[in-house]
Amino acid sequence: MRITYRKATNKDYWTKRWSDIPADEPMKNDSVYPLKYAKQTIDSKNGKILEAGCGAGRILRYYKNNGYDIIGMDFIEAAVNKLKAVDPELKVESGDITQLKYDNETFDYVLAFGLFHNLEHNLNKAVQESYRVLKKGGKICASFRADNIQTRFTDWLTEYRDQNKEKKAALFHKMNLTRSEFIDLFERNNINVEYIDYVENMPFLYKFPFFRSKTHKIFNENIARKEGYQLSPVGTMIQKKFMKYFPAQFCNIFVIIGQKN
Repeated sequence: MRITYRKATNKDYWTKRWSDIPADEPMKNDSVYPLKYAKQTIDSKNGKILEAGCGAGRILRYYKNNGYDIIGMDFIEAAVNKLKAVDPELKVESGDITQLKYDNETFDYVLAFGLFHNLEHNLNKAVQESYRVLKKGGKICASFRADNIQTRFTDWLTEYRDQNKEKKAALFHKMNLTRSEFIDLFERNNINVEYIDYVENMPFLYKFPFFRSKTHKIFNENIARKEGYQLSPVGTMIQKKFMKYFPAQFCNIFVIIGQKN
């Protein structure tokens, strides 16, 4: 387990990030994270879905627009308010994953993309709460920041690019887990991990504009979140080599799909 520190608190970071960009459009690309994995998890249109940590809403809006019964929840008010403004019919609300207000066994599916690694405390409690609100046999799909070469380099690069060197980065930003730590987190809480994948949400080479596709040279987060972080042909070729030979080191997140025992 490795912790990444920054100069702003985790909540301040996400408040600024979601305040700085518009609400997401529904995600379109179902061949990339996270929609690819949500669709592998949700196998019935009749089930009730909780998206915990819905952020700017790309998954929430996709499923709502396609007629699914989905509730979005996030701990950042700015994200929730933007989603309510862009679509008043969305079921979205503020909430805390460690203290969910929902009754036991309310949901058939829980999606938690990029949520759990934001918890400095009560990580185990958050998984217990996810278990509690899942129906027996219900499924959870969750992602977590990997502790590997990719994320260590990214953390170093962020610090290097920071122009303000006077104040040491000492505030919790995110947690990074190894593959085995991530699996154990769920299995010790009676969630059987059926599947785990090494995922390049933002490919390693996307950090460098030279390797991005033509339409992504100037970074636009909403476009990247809707289309996926797309590389140029050269960038794609090199990144595929990284992921073919060293997937555990050049992914930036692990994704699991598990079922409540």
